[in-house]
Amino acid sequence: MHASASVLREVAGYELPPEAVVFGQSPQMQEVRARLERLAQTDIPVLITGPSGTGKEVISRLLHAWSPWREGPFVKINCPAIPGPLLESELFGYERGAFTGAVAQKRGRVELAERGTLFLDEIGELDLLLQSKLLQLLQDHSFCRIGASQDKRVEVRVVCATNRNLPEEVAAGHFREDLYYRINVLSVHLPPLMERRGDIPELIEYFLESFCRAYRARVHPLSPRLLRQLMNYHWPGNIRELENLVKRYVVFGSEEAVAASLRPRNEGQILVPPGEEPVSLKSLTREATRRFERDILLQVLSTNHWSRKKTARKLCLSYRALLYKLKESGINSHEIPAPAPPEVPAKPPLPHPLL
Repeated sequence: MHASASVLREVAGYELPPEAVVFGQSPQMQEVRARLERLAQTDIPVLITGPSGTGKEVISRLLHAWSPWREGPFVKINCPAIPGPLLESELFGYERGAFTGAVAQKRGRVELAERGTLFLDEIGELDLLLQSKLLQLLQDHSFCRIGASQDKRVEVRVVCATNRNLPEEVAAGHFREDLYYRINVLSVHLPPLMERRGDIPELIEYFLESFCRAYRARVHPLSPRLLRQLMNYHWPGNIRELENLVKRYVVFGSEEAVAASLRPRNEGQILVPPGEEPVSLKSLTREATRRFERDILLQVLSTNHWSRKKTARKLCLSYRALLYKLKESGINSHEIPAPAPPEVPAKPPLPHPLL
C-alpha cells in the first residue's frame, strides 16, 4: 500500500525513522498506523492532534509519502513562527508592487505545494483573517496573491497539526467554526509518551544509534538503573524531551547528564519511609536538603560542560569548597566526565527528529 523506508526518505526529503520506531508496539500507535493507511489515499484535509513533542510532523510526512502525491513537494509552514503581517505573504505570495519593497512577484507556500502536501503546523495559532483565506482555499481550491486581481486555482493536499483544543478555541472565538469543521473531516490523535512507555527502549536505541553516527561518538548502552528511571518518568516534553536527553548523553558521555535533568522535575517524591516507626523531622529535612543540593550541583556542572572551575565561579564558591560539597553530596569523581567544550563538533545532517 505504501512505499518502503528508503523510498520514504527520498520522497519526504528527510531521513525519517523506520516505521517500527515511529509506531512502536502500543495499541494506540497501531491504531494511528491503520488510520493513516486509510487516510493516505484520499485528498481530504487531515487534522493531526496531540501534545507538543509527540511526532506530528513525522506523521504528516508519512501521510504524504504514503499518498498518491508522494512525488510532489512537501511544504511546511510553522504558523506561530512567522508574524501575522508576514504570514499572509508567506502563505499566498504577492504581486510586484503590491506594497513597499515588493520589487518582484513572489510565489507563496501554497503555490509551492502544487500537486503535493501543504503542512500547516500549529494551525490553532493562525490569525482569524488568514483563517478565512485558508477556508477559501479548502472550499474552492483557489486563493489570491496579495495585490492580485484574480484568484488562482491550485491542487494541493492540506494537512494541519495542533496541540490546542480547537473546540475550546472555537467556543472562545479564537478559531473559526466553519474552518474547524472543514479541516477536521479526517483526524489523527497522537498519544503522549507516558501512554506508550513500552516503546521507550526502542526509541532510545534509535536515538543512540542516530546521534552516535551524527556526532561520530561511541557510548555505552544505558544502564538498567537509568533505563528504569526513564521508563518511570512522566515525560512532559514527550518524544522531543527523550530525544534531547539521549543527545545530551551522546555528547557528554555521562549518565549523570541525563539523570540530573530528570530529578528536579520528579514531583511528589516521598521522602518519609512507610510504616508506623517514628522518624526524625530534622534527619528528613537534612536528607531532603542533601538531595536538593546534589541536584543543583549536577545541573550546574552539566550546564558548564562539567568544568568544576566554572561551576565554582557560577555558585560563588571557592574551588576547594566545591570539591568538599561534591564529596558531601556523594558525587564521586568518576561520575563527572572530563570537561567538554561548549561547541558541538561539526556533524553531518541529523536524522529527522520524531516531532
